Amino acid sequence: MEFHILCKPEDIAPYVFVPGDHDRAKKIADQFDQARFVSDSRGYHIYTGTVDGIPMTVCSTGMGGPQVAIGVEELAHLGAKVFIRVGSCGTAQDNITVGDVIVPTGVYRGGATAHRYLPPAFPAAPDFGVLTALVEEARATGPGAHVGIASSSDAFYAEGDPALFAKMKQAGVMAFEMECDTLFIISNFRGWRAGAVLACDGTSTEIKPEWGRQAFLDGEKRAIQVAIRAMKRIALEDQQRQAA
Repeated sequence: MEFHILCKPEDIAPYVFVPGDHDRAKKIADQFDQARFVSDSRGYHIYTGTVDGIPMTVCSTGMGGPQVAIGVEELAHLGAKVFIRVGSCGTAQDNITVGDVIVPTGVYRGGATAHRYLPPAFPAAPDFGVLTALVEEARATGPGAHVGIASSSDAFYAEGDPALFAKMKQAGVMAFEMECDTLFIISNFRGWRAGAVLACDGTSTEIKPEWGRQAFLDGEKRAIQVAIRAMKRIALEDQQRQAA
């Protein structure tokens, strides 16, 4: 029994979605063929089920690096091997709008938790196989799917640095969020596979605008579909390699 998530090995699948939002976790679980509620300890809401016979788990992590770090460490102790974050983000780019989806190819490390695992110069990058599956599934959904650099921070209300933001925008940074750097760094360090797909909920000038509420919900639904299809593809590829 793990300290915080209060789960046992039989509760957790090798393939795990890690959204921040508890409601999003339930939305993901609703897409499983079979799903059972496992735990809601310490802010982690966990469901396990199957997708076309493939065992999958979803665990909401709340906000920020520390919560993600504890959650994925304990999930991995119980057998989790592949993690896909299904999150939300703001954007710096004028060609991206609310409801679009973004697949990060790497992340600027503006948080602090991951520094306890690897030094700041180490890149926060997703697993290439997970990234490839997410990119292909996202692009298959049509326009409004973007692939590029994201930025993570663990201080949502801290005063921003306009000069740094301008540099990031010029450099093509697409998404601003709070968890991907931690997930990618720990996964690299521990030897797990991880990736992320994000639904945009704010523009470069408006954070979570009321006019974009429905567009974001549509984007969230799209991100969930992308993540599930990508995870299924990853699992089937794993089965094929094991059978070879």
